[in-house]
Order: sequence, then C-alpha cells, then structure tokens
Amino acid sequence: YDGTSHTAWLPEIGRPLSIGRTNSSAFIGSDWLSSHNFTYPIKYACRELHTQIAPGSSRASLTKLDSPLFGDFKTIGSSTAHSEGAVQCLEPILLNVPAFARGPVNASNLMFGIQTTVKRLDESVPQLMRWLPHTGARLFVILVESEDVAANMDQVLALEARMRHLGLNATLLPAKVGDNFPQRYFSLISLLYNKRGPETQWVSLIDDDTFFPSMPALLSMLSKHDSNDPYYIGSLSEDWWAVSHYGYMGFGGAGLFLSVRLAEALEPHAEECKNNPRTSAGDITVMDCIYTFTNTKLTHVVDLHQADMYGDLSGFYESGRLHLSLHHWKQGGASGEGYPMDLMHQVADVCGECFLQRWQFAGDMVLANGFSIAAYPKGHLKSDHAHSLDMSRMEETWHREMNVIHSLGPARERLALDEEKVQYTLLDSASSGGGVKQLYFHKGVSEGLDTVLELFWKDQANTSYQSA
Repeated sequence: YDGTSHTAWLPEIGRPLSIGRTNSSAFIGSDWLSSHNFTYPIKYACRELHTQIAPGSSRASLTKLDSPLFGDFKTIGSSTAHSEGAVQCLEPILLNVPAFARGPVNASNLMFGIQTTVKRLDESVPQLMRWLPHTGARLFVILVESEDVAANMDQVLALEARMRHLGLNATLLPAKVGDNFPQRYFSLISLLYNKRGPETQWVSLIDDDTFFPSMPALLSMLSKHDSNDPYYIGSLSEDWWAVSHYGYMGFGGAGLFLSVRLAEALEPHAEECKNNPRTSAGDITVMDCIYTFTNTKLTHVVDLHQADMYGDLSGFYESGRLHLSLHHWKQGGASGEGYPMDLMHQVADVCGECFLQRWQFAGDMVLANGFSIAAYPKGHLKSDHAHSLDMSRMEETWHREMNVIHSLGPARERLALDEEKVQYTLLDSASSGGGVKQLYFHKGVSEGLDTVLELFWKDQANTSYQSA
C-alpha cells in the first residue's frame, strides 16, 4: 500500500473469507450462554465479522452486501451443545470500515460539567468509561444525595477515587447549601471557567445520561468553530412541542458547548443569572443568561440529540446515522426500559465509528451494529415490493403524536413487529480473544422458540487466518 486513498488493493467488501467454516465454540463460551438462563431448546446461528480499514472512505449509513449474514438457524438443546460441535458458523466475512483512532484521543481542550446525585453518577460510570477516560478532558460534578439532602462526603470521596483509578479525570464536589436544581446547573459554567487551563477552549454542560459515541467526531464538529469567538452550541429537542414551549435553546441532555470566550462574557453576570431562574430547568437558565447579556445565539447542531421521544426508539437507533450525542438511555427515562449503552458501544473497540452503522445482507436482513439485527420476511427491502422501504428514512417507532419532522425527518411508517419485521435486539456484549462478541435475542412468538444470534467482531489487523 502506497499511502494513497485508492481502494483497489482491498479484498471485496462483504466477501466471505476462504478460511473454512468456524465452529461456534471458537468464540462463544458455554458459561456466557448459560449465564442468560435461556429456555431451551433455542434457535441459534453465529458468524465472525472481520473488519479492515478502507483508506479515504467515510462512514456509510447503509452498505448493501450480496452475502447472507447467517446460514440456517440450528436448534440446540442446551448451553453446551455448540461447544460439542453441533453448530457450524458460516466462514468469516470481511467488512470495510473508515479509519479510526485505536486509542484515546487528545480532548484536553474540553471540560465537562454535570450536576446529579451520587447514586446516578455511580450508575453512569460504565458509560463514562466508554468515551471519557485517558482523553485529557476534565470532568467536574456537583453532587447531592437528593434534592433536599446533601451528599455524603465519604461516598463522594470514595466515588472520586474510584473514577480516577479508572482513568477518569474527575473532580466531585458537594453542592452549595441552599442551591436548587437550576442554580446548581448554571453554576457549572463559572466552576468550569474558573478551573480552566491554558489549553481549554470549550466548557460543556451535560446530564449524567449524556453519551458521546465518538470523541473524534465530537472534536471534529467543535473544530469547525473558532473558540476565540463567543459560541453557544447545542441542539433543539426532537419534539417540536418542547421547542415551541421552552424556546430556541440548546437542550441540556444533548450537551451544551460554550466557548471560553462566551463563558468569560457571562462571568460578570453569573450571580444574577444563577439567583434568578424563571423555571426549574437549568438549560433554560443558561439560555436566558446568554440571550439577556450577550448577542450570541444558539448554533444548532442536529447530530447532538436530546432524544425526547417516548416509547420504542428502535427507529432512531436503527437509522444508521452517526449521532454525536445520545440521551435518555437510562431505565426509567423517556425510553422506558432503557438501553445498555456501554454494552451497545463496546464494538467500537474493534471498528471505531461502526457503532450503529448498518449493513444489509442477502436474505433481507439488516444489522444495526450494537443495537439490533432485523429481518424483513415480507420482502420490504426488495425494490419491486409494493411498499418497498426507503432505508434513508427513519422508522417512526416512537409515540406517533410527537412532531419530529424538523429533527428526525424524513420518517417512514412503523412496521408490524414479528409480521413485517422480526427484530433481534442486543442482549449482551463482551471483549473476547482480541475481539468483541455480541448476543442478539428474539423472544419466540406464541409457541415458537427463542432465537439467539452470535456475532464475533475481529480487527483484520490483529487477525491471522488459518483454516478452522
């Protein structure tokens, strides 16, 4: 390879590698299967996916392949059946992915601030570990036990020590006595500004359930804006009702990014803004202060997401779009049962921004990496189908009374689950053997068997091919 951006030297995308079929025991352990207490017998299939860098390529929302993802599903009677040679996976398949950073990036120009409870921060550590550690970005957190109870300092210090041991440059602070929610939130701006270093360009206010899938993509977005100018960067709610009700503002769960220059301009007015919130929402207080005391207006970045949709967010996660931020994934939030973001995102260790990237395989099956595998048994993916799907449109799986055309459109009608669309959702993920393994699960309908699909992702750069 001579360093140019041509890809003629690459093996064919989606081409099965000629290294023979793979016994499922090569990458799935019976302990892992048995830990999920499946009701046997189950239907099962498996596949290895090998990734390679395609120089000069960009992340595709959907890549169509001529090969099927799986062969026939096999019925197995116990968690040990696969390790006894009962199941053979199809030969590994090769997928191209864009170049990505294979280690932490330098994000020392960023400072993050959160205000939350000790319990919620503790629950968020696994997700913070997916994007923040060893990047040089600093995190400051203002903590309470609850709205009316101060944080226990022994717990605060213990949690801070644990986070730092894990590589998170975190400083945890008890909230000022008497400060309410919007006051604690707004005070993060002054806290971050006064703790800035010479390298600091941006201060960011986030929620404890704000998640950044790609720090390189986030830094790339910020690099398009001159931090020496006063910038207020964020995203509107996806729900037009919220925008029309609360205003043209950055909604906090998507992440707010203030240039140091703007934070400097707000500093003389910080106490006045903090002590006179007109609502209980901190992000509204930030908007009010910026619009009252500066000429700066919101720079709207549509790929930052508040994720204010309610109900099933499958269409959002299966869209193939590269989201700069995600929100409301915790159980009990807008999405109800929640989504295991740390498990979903683990595949990024192998292929970078391939998280939530889509591949359409022969046999009318689409992988939305880290979220689901969807089969379309009625032929909706075929171009000659009477209701052929436009896969560039987001499936409207959330509550339909929401107006999201300004944010998530164009959209398409929801398909009937288990009739027009069979969805296998991510159940588990783990690092294994230099790669990442994933389990996708579908609950059997009526008297049908449950189905477990296993994928094992490997980086071709770390793979030596030998016959199975």
